[in-house]
Amino acid sequence: MCGRYASSRKPEDLVEEFEVEAPRIAEPLAPDYNVAPTKEVYAVLERPPRRGEPEQSGGESPPDRPAERQLRVLRWGLVPSWAKDPSIGNRMINARMETVAEKPAYRRAFAARRCLLPADGYFEWYPTSELTSAGKPRKQPFFIRPTDGGVLAMAGLYEIWRDPTRTDDDPDRFRWTCTVLTTRAEDDLGHIHDRMPLMVPPERRAAWLDPTRSATGDLLELLEPAAPGRLEAYPVSTLVSNVRNNGPELLEPLEAQE
Repeated sequence: MCGRYASSRKPEDLVEEFEVEAPRIAEPLAPDYNVAPTKEVYAVLERPPRRGEPEQSGGESPPDRPAERQLRVLRWGLVPSWAKDPSIGNRMINARMETVAEKPAYRRAFAARRCLLPADGYFEWYPTSELTSAGKPRKQPFFIRPTDGGVLAMAGLYEIWRDPTRTDDDPDRFRWTCTVLTTRAEDDLGHIHDRMPLMVPPERRAAWLDPTRSATGDLLELLEPAAPGRLEAYPVSTLVSNVRNNGPELLEPLEAQE
């Protein structure tokens, strides 16, 4: 699974990297080196624009309008549109590639609401041979990032949930949420954890974000694990294990140990 990642890029940098036409950011997010579930995160997605009227956050736009690429702030932990309780999103931070087109919680979003979640890299914990006082293996965190230092474009889905307790004129009546798609980890990283986020290379981003594409087979073919050698992993401080810790020091490598 992917349960923690880092995201420190400025919105203007993401606008350039992902060729965003319409940033929808009321206030920039602070750099976050310990992104955890339920936090707000940046997401790149495409939606038809509304011209001549304010955008209705949860409404669908006319299909004859061309989609525009947007940068938005979403909450990590997908809440399906049909959910009665938004707390369901707390445990829906990942969607498995193998079942995403079939699971009721994800299949509608997979067909029409796909996004990219920019990251510097993500964290995974490897169980060591050392035992804790409770007799369980002590876990060593690793940071996994692109070897070239570029942005990691994780494949994601988003949903728009209408809060029934809020009035129609409440600007917060719609909740935008997201989840990260995962797959089996490649051999180089599989020894750390058996799952990893799916990456979307630049040449496939337009097709992945296109809301008019819905054929399951075509969409699944766009997704692939990062090619061997594209990612590097190194151990980092256990400070990252506490979500209250947040700073660039969390990404500093530790000296390799046996």
